[in-house]
Amino acid sequence: MQALLKMAFEMQQQAWQEGLNQWNRMLNTPSVADHALRQNVAGTPHDVVFEKDALKLYHYRRDTPAAVREPVLICYALVNRPYILDLQPARSVIRRLLEGGLDVYLIDWGVPTAADRTLGLNDYICGSMRKVADVVRQRSGMPTFNLLGYCMGGTMSTIFTALYPELVNSLGLMAAPIDFSGDDALLHVWTNEKYFDVDRLVDAYGNCPATFLQATFLAMKPVQNFIEKYTGFAENMHDDRFLENYFAMEKWTNDNIPVAGETFREFVKCLYQQNQLVKGQFKIGGNLVDLKQITCPLLLMA
Repeated sequence: MQALLKMAFEMQQQAWQEGLNQWNRMLNTPSVADHALRQNVAGTPHDVVFEKDALKLYHYRRDTPAAVREPVLICYALVNRPYILDLQPARSVIRRLLEGGLDVYLIDWGVPTAADRTLGLNDYICGSMRKVADVVRQRSGMPTFNLLGYCMGGTMSTIFTALYPELVNSLGLMAAPIDFSGDDALLHVWTNEKYFDVDRLVDAYGNCPATFLQATFLAMKPVQNFIEKYTGFAENMHDDRFLENYFAMEKWTNDNIPVAGETFREFVKCLYQQNQLVKGQFKIGGNLVDLKQITCPLLLMA
């Protein structure tokens, strides 16, 4: 009898707490709207120190001299916006690097226009990225820098380091695809030439549409992105900290950009479909990309 009474009491307490949470969620509705309209992202102070077409190079301000002589250059992906690395003060890769005593630069590739559809990886890596490297070295007074690449930007950073090993002091890669063999990931299956004709897509649209890319990424985790996310939101409407994080992430998730058509074609055909980078067959600007040329310290984060 005592056990039954205890169970009934605990159930009553849970029901009371859930009822209280429901009232709090309803009463917090005005705050939900406020959070939705006000997302303070990319708040770390920085200066634009170089521009080329849509590209901008950010240099983040420090209150004290850097403890490490070689600066860090972050190469972000051509997909999505780079402020995911500086989303909020407490959720910022940029701020953690600054706190670690580093001098930090970041490449914001910008948004390609219809006129940029012919840009290929050679234009981005051997053209723009090579110029950015010279700017960073000149500003820092150092002959080399530490290169940190994220996602597709990590693949590009790997290619850059193989082509210009004398410029890179160390290479860090975050979630960067290098070996495109196997079918254990959805993107590898979806980009298989048996199912995906990248030529028809690029020839029809010019640039790879942002909506296509977003739909693809969301479909990789359908339960999480179309069900769990919204049930979690409904259950946490009373939590202002949750709302702040939720809407900041939603802003970034839906802030998609297209990818230059020829770059997308090249990335899919040469890397995803033919895996030329690991096979030692990938050429850029007429030069063979030899991964054996990368001899600097390497940090690979997956």
